Amino acid sequence: MQKLKINKSEIIVKRDSTIKRYPNLNTVLMVEDFLEKHRDMPMTIAKLRKKLPKQVMHQTLKIILEYLWKSGKIIYGPKGIQWIYAEPEHLKKMLEDALEV
Repeated sequence: MQKLKINKSEIIVKRDSTIKRYPNLNTVLMVEDFLEKHRDMPMTIAKLRKKLPKQVMHQTLKIILEYLWKSGKIIYGPKGIQWIYAEPEHLKKMLEDALEV
């Protein structure tokens, strides 16, 4: 039986001799914020890794990018990755008029 190893910031799961490192929420949000702020130009994965505020392992970054692609927030193009998500206007309007409890 395979064992799970749990670190403070990530879970390592061993499947068929490959190890996947799953990012924590802070890492995903950091990458999202960075890509959203730099949405004007596509960038390669290598350039993205160098410019992120904190170091992220390549395998972990690829999992984050796959998640962002599946959720429709980024696209992969011939020049790299680019942020394409725009928050729907009706949600922005609803949150502005909402009463905070």
